[in-house]
This record gives sequence, structure tokens and C-alpha cells, in this order.
Amino acid sequence: MTYLIVGGVAGGAATAARLRRNDEKAVIIIFERGEYISYANCGLPYYLGETIKEREKLFVETPESFRRTLDVDVRISNEVIDIDPREKTVGVKDLKSGREYREGYDALILSPGAEPLRPPIPGIDGDLIFTLRNVSDVDHLKGFVDERRPRRAVVVGGGFIGMEVAENLYDRGINVTIIEQADQVMAPLDIEMAAMVHDHLKTKKVELYLSDGVSDFKEIDGKLKISLSSGTVINADLAVLSIGVRPEKTLAEKAGI
Repeated sequence: MTYLIVGGVAGGAATAARLRRNDEKAVIIIFERGEYISYANCGLPYYLGETIKEREKLFVETPESFRRTLDVDVRISNEVIDIDPREKTVGVKDLKSGREYREGYDALILSPGAEPLRPPIPGIDGDLIFTLRNVSDVDHLKGFVDERRPRRAVVVGGGFIGMEVAENLYDRGINVTIIEQADQVMAPLDIEMAAMVHDHLKTKKVELYLSDGVSDFKEIDGKLKISLSSGTVINADLAVLSIGVRPEKTLAEKAGI
């Protein structure tokens, strides 16, 4: 039995481990288009804030340890680009060499994760605007903070990840502003509980704009000018988008799944 798994972070790696426990003889191959597998997404903001000081602490497993302990063939920097369900094959591109090849399967598991939402707001693709979804993202953002020593940051989105990013930027000595389109942060909370969070943010001198959204980003002389729907203008050194994710479903849709 040959199992192919698309995506090697939390879901894909955990599935591979379970499959191996169920079947010692199965061929299991993980394709991961990034350079890392099985890392702690939840730890990324805390590596940014230096609560987690060692980058290596983010990684639960490596491709080498997975091969050694579970006999799983892990192919990083290999992107699955198409699926042929009738022939039971996938097309794969080695992102480092450019080589393309096909691999057959008895069972295929899709665990490609999600991508950060980037609404069509003018200027949203600027160099001073970041997301925090994977290791490359945190390397990029932390590198910017370490090198540029920004004084003011804007976090767009007051969900759980946005709040963690805000907390850790604050811990780095940065003045933080949170912008949230809803009338409270952390939507799953009752409004009474969210109000306690709002009060706590005030005691920490974190600016909070509720029931408001970004209408425009402009980069001027290495700084960000952020215009809100209400007409408020905020100046900052960087912005972090934390306004949700959408599932990576392109591969499945192309295959008619």
C-alpha cells in the first residue's frame, strides 16, 4: 500500500505517523512545498517576541528524523501541482531543481493547510506589510524587527493570532495599534469577557480601533500611512495582517474533488 500525503506540517505529519503505526510495511511519502515539516505554528508569535529564544525549539521533527524513526519518505521543496484521480497519480515539481515527475498512489491524503487572506486593499502588497503563517513568515518579520528596530506597529485583525502578534510585538518594546472590523476582539468570547480584554489593552497603552477597517496602505519614505474607513490615519513602521485564512483548495478543485 502506497500513501501519498500533500502537506507536511501538523495534519500531514500526524497522519503519516498514524499510518505508520497502523501499517509497518506501507510506503508513505510526504510532499511539502516549504522547507520545514512538523513545526509548532502556535509558537511562531512567541519566537517573534523572544519568549522562545531558540529557533530550533519550533521544530518537532525534521525530514531526517522522520525518515529515521518512522521510515517516511519526506520530500521538502517538492510541490504537488496536479492530481489524476483516474490514474491514481500526482504530478510533482522539485522547486529547487525544477524537475517534474509523477508518483502513483493507492491512497492520497490532502493536507495543504491554508493561506492568509489578503483582501484587495490598495497598497496591501507593500514591503512593510507582513503575515504570520509559517516559518518563512516569522523569519521575515523577526528579521525586520531585529534589524530595523521599529517603534510603531499596526496589527490588522483582533482574533487569537492577531492578539498574540500584538502581545509579542509589545514585548519587543514596540507601540502597538490593533484594528478590528468587529465591535470586539476575539470574536468567540462573550462581549462581557471581550470587554475585560479591551480594558487590559488600555492599561498597556495599546491603541484599539473597533468597528473600523483599513481602506488604504501607503508607503512614504520608508514609513506606512494607514487610512481607516472612519477617516482616521495612522502612521507606523510596519503592519501585520491577521484577518483570517482561506483553505488551500486549488489542487483539489483542479482535480474535480
